[in-house]
Formats: sequence, C-alpha cells, structure tokens
Amino acid sequence: MDVRTICLGLLTRGDATGYEIRKLFEDGGYQHFAAASFGSIYPALNRLTLEGLVSVRAEAQEKRPGRKVYSLTPAGRETVTAALMEPMAEDRHRSPFLFSMLFSHLLPQKHVLGLIDTYIRQSEEKLAQLAEADAGKPGEAFVIGFGRATYTAMLSYLRAHRAEFEQPAAAAAE
Repeated sequence: MDVRTICLGLLTRGDATGYEIRKLFEDGGYQHFAAASFGSIYPALNRLTLEGLVSVRAEAQEKRPGRKVYSLTPAGRETVTAALMEPMAEDRHRSPFLFSMLFSHLLPQKHVLGLIDTYIRQSEEKLAQLAEADAGKPGEAFVIGFGRATYTAMLSYLRAHRAEFEQPAAAAAE
C-alpha cells in the first residue's frame, strides 16, 4: 500500500491531523504496512485534498499555532474501498538486520551478539505496543493478533538461536 491509500484508510476511522496520522504509523501498529514520515504524509494529504478525496479544516489552539484536521470525503471512501478491492501485491520483507546476519561471518562476534540483542529489544517493544493496541473491529483484532504472533515467533527464534553466535569463532569455523 502506498502512503496515500493508508492515509485514506486511517481517515475512515475518524478525522485526524497529520501529526495524529504520523503517530499511528509510529505507535499504532501501522509501521507494518508502509514507512511514512512527515515528509511523505503531508504531501500525500495535500494531494488527497486537491483531488477532493479529503477535506481539511483549520482549528485554533490555545497558545499554539492552529492545526489542520483532515476528514474523508465520500469520494475518498470510494477510492480507498476501490484500492482495497485491487489484487494484492506480494508482501516484501526488507530487513537490515537480516542482511547483516547474512554476512555475520565477516563481523566481530561481539557486534553480532549486539545486533541480535538490539533486535530482541526492539521486537519486545513492538510486542508491548501491540499488547496495548485497541482492537475495536474484527479486522483490527486480526491484524493485531497477526502482529503478536509474528513478534512472538521472532523472539522465540532469536532467543533459541542466539547461542549459536556465542561460540568462539574458531570453533564455529570447524
């Protein structure tokens, strides 16, 4: 999914600011669908507004600059529904961690163990985020459950195989 379609999808849940959409990408479990930064979300929202797929209104805030709140239009709802009806692209998992592990034989043992430990910690944090996620609708519950199962399996694998890299390099080469 592209950032535009994901923004439309998120707006089906209710009105939101660009900042709130960004937080959903960071903390709400949506990082599994696409990478999105403020640099990609705001241009997408601007294009969606120009195309009449979302509307925007300014809201004043006390002691702060005003904020823009985006709402899905009927045309936006039709567009996101049509996008969801398209054939799905195959999932692609891109992982700098797995790339580093592929060539771990070139790295110092201490660095490899640090990579694994960091990945374990990050995966535990993501699992904790999912434990707090609100599963209001059946589809949301499915996605959160899938995420929990994925991170649980990853953590199990990482913990079970970390010891393979604790062996001295000479013994591992034999």
